[in-house]
Amino acid sequence: MHCPFCRHPDSRVVDSRTTDDGTSIRRRRQCPDCSRRFTTVETASLMVVKRSGVTEPFSRTKVISGVRKACQGRPVTEDALAKLGQRVEEAVRSTGSAELTTHDVGLAILGPLQELDVVAYLRFASVYRAFDSLEDFETAITELRDQQTSAQQAGPDGNPPVPVPAAAAD
Repeated sequence: MHCPFCRHPDSRVVDSRTTDDGTSIRRRRQCPDCSRRFTTVETASLMVVKRSGVTEPFSRTKVISGVRKACQGRPVTEDALAKLGQRVEEAVRSTGSAELTTHDVGLAILGPLQELDVVAYLRFASVYRAFDSLEDFETAITELRDQQTSAQQAGPDGNPPVPVPAAAAD
């Protein structure tokens, strides 16, 4: 690491700490030549391979802006979009892969977006899955209804409700 002050080609690490979110390491360094200190932040690179074959760094901002378009006119806050972006980034980083396809990123978006807003989910899915007909929308809506029915039939812990026996009449 070159010193930003004197351009000396080496530096010594004085202190290392992970950031609060655990996604990067903050290092305090000192130049052996001029003795000045500086901070670096290291993160693991995560690259996205686009359909055209071009590779670019993963961008949470791009994920949020794409989802924001699907949420236009919906009661979704910027805070909720930021949380969705964080969840998507955590999901794609947890794969352990250094390179992902745009398809992988899209799949990581669909789950949290469905929980956030089903209409925005349908809008995003219609573009992402390239819906060609009304039947594609009907199929997606049927799947959503089936999932909601299953969730409603299950209790809050995901298990079916346990019937409670009626109290004996006095």
